[in-house]
Amino acid sequence: MECAPVRCAVQAIAETIGQLPVHVYQRSEEGAKERDPDHPAYALLHDLANDWTPAAKFREEITRDALLHPNGGMAFINRVDGKPVELIRLDPEQTPVTVGVSNSEPVYQVTERGKPARIIARQDILHIPSPTPRGLLSEGREAIGLALIMERHAATLFGNGGRPDGVLKTPDKLGAEAAGRMGAAWRARFGAGTSGGTPVLEQGLEFQPITFNSVDAQFLELRRFSIEEVARVFRVPPIFMMEYGRATWANSEAMRRDFIDFSLRRWISAWEGEIRLKLFSVQERKTHFAEFLLDDFVKGDLATRMDAYAKAIAARILNPNEARAAENRPPYVGGEKFENPNTTTTAVAA
Repeated sequence: MECAPVRCAVQAIAETIGQLPVHVYQRSEEGAKERDPDHPAYALLHDLANDWTPAAKFREEITRDALLHPNGGMAFINRVDGKPVELIRLDPEQTPVTVGVSNSEPVYQVTERGKPARIIARQDILHIPSPTPRGLLSEGREAIGLALIMERHAATLFGNGGRPDGVLKTPDKLGAEAAGRMGAAWRARFGAGTSGGTPVLEQGLEFQPITFNSVDAQFLELRRFSIEEVARVFRVPPIFMMEYGRATWANSEAMRRDFIDFSLRRWISAWEGEIRLKLFSVQERKTHFAEFLLDDFVKGDLATRMDAYAKAIAARILNPNEARAAENRPPYVGGEKFENPNTTTTAVAA
């Protein structure tokens, strides 16, 4: 996470998973779905994972663990009378978990400091695995290493003034004493951390600035390339890593859709599948499921959101009160009707 592109890619995925709302639904015999806030898993996923961790922070931390650690992100499911009442994150650094296999089933061995290792039943571990067996950091270590080396090189170069801004020229030959005195005076007045001001030159000295050459330009290109390489490892579009070199109004929207379709949906599917497997009983799986709401991606775009509501109401998919509820606004009388406002006429009293 000391590598800026890695941190940006990890946080782009983890923070988004944490921010998206998750609801537990119950499906009726007719196929319709309805939120079930009374289910024990609803509060754990939507409100508080435990007494000290909000659900959003919990999902963000578990997703970050899955992105950074080979064994993925894990949490202990505390149950009372067979029902989940707490989700407690198992910190990979403080409470490492070893994942083994026995009779084709995963076996989780937890090691806590000062305590002997213990086995936890697989149904009591919520596990969001890494996308690859060795972990993303291991498989992308060369690209990440390149980015780190270039960052450190640039920090050393500019932090220590390793690359001079210019040179002092004179047609005369300077003695060792004069050259040393002028150099010391120049560094004291215009060296690293003391730039600015107006120099006074003597004995025919001229200051000649050094401009960027082709090697410097190639260094900048390599910096951009290292960001793109890290983006490929995590499958995050470059604009979500603050690289806007090739971004336009047209392709930014396309990359946003790619981020949802080819990056986030993989993690959303992993979460929804694990929730179904670990937080619902065998019988509940026939009628209950958890779902992430991707509608929040247009929350920041008022025009797009209102246009979508208007089309849904005109097509009688939503009624006005349902759209108002989605905006946290109170219903109004008559707003429960499914009518197309573009074709429905209202008689005006004389």
